[in-house]
Amino acid sequence: MILVLSETDVERLLPMDECIEVMSEALVALARGEMYQPLRSVVRPPGGAGLIGLMPAHRSASPSAFGLKAINMIPGNPERGLDAHQGAVLLSDGETGELLAILNASSITAIRTAAVSAVATRALARENARELAVIGAGVQARSHLRAMAAVRPFDRARIWSRTAAHAERLANEAGAPFRLEVAESAEAAVRNADVIVTATSATEPVLRREWLAEGAHVNAVGSSIPTTRELDTETVADASLFVDRRESTENESGDYLLPLREGKIGPQHIRAELGDVLVGAAPGRTSAGELTVFKSLGIAIEDLAAAEYVVARARETGAGTEVAF
Repeated sequence: MILVLSETDVERLLPMDECIEVMSEALVALARGEMYQPLRSVVRPPGGAGLIGLMPAHRSASPSAFGLKAINMIPGNPERGLDAHQGAVLLSDGETGELLAILNASSITAIRTAAVSAVATRALARENARELAVIGAGVQARSHLRAMAAVRPFDRARIWSRTAAHAERLANEAGAPFRLEVAESAEAAVRNADVIVTATSATEPVLRREWLAEGAHVNAVGSSIPTTRELDTETVADASLFVDRRESTENESGDYLLPLREGKIGPQHIRAELGDVLVGAAPGRTSAGELTVFKSLGIAIEDLAAAEYVVARARETGAGTEVAF
């Protein structure tokens, strides 16, 4: 029998505050060599509406497990009222290889991505951060408002989107424990912000260095292919750059690769993986005035850890549907 968990099941069983701790533990396990993942495989069919990504991972520590996320990234979906990420996460027994569960990938991706940004914010942002800016108004922007509220007591968040109606809707519906305002421009949102989240599908920079306050922290979440970026070169060059996975960043991130090709940063510009900061193997923020950037690509060990947690909760509560396979 295989357990099938829907979008609603995952959302109920993976609360943001709990997912933040699950993601922190997963990144620590990765830093300690207890989890493994290769680079994701991405297929862009000629004439297709988007791309297909395959993201495998393995946990060697007991209980061992295999995970595979098969995700379709469809950029036009938000205009249809759908998440751009569609697919499934497969969880299998690490000893026998037997398939144990199939989980909705949209909800796992939305929650775990924001939870990892929260882990980065908790580790890297100034303790007295009170002003938040969010660029973007889609699924990830909504999820990040919840995640940021879990790790810093913000007073206000300013939201900007290329589609003003989307920003208005998010501000009216998000229900954050701080004041939400819609900014007239990306610059107006970012000015004087202590923490900035960029969660867009931009191909060119939506964030510029001259807008950033001293000591700001940036979670760069969108634009996760080598030819696109959300941050301008100056932001990346001036920042202490932290990543979820060094190998992934060096192969997949336009926010890193484009400044590198321009000769504005060197191959050693990445300060550390976030897991190395968490285990004390690398320093995080070293001064109040330091600009820190966390480049999130979203990695397979995060999906595996989230799936393991959700399935364990489902077994405890009787959630989901068992099917013969």
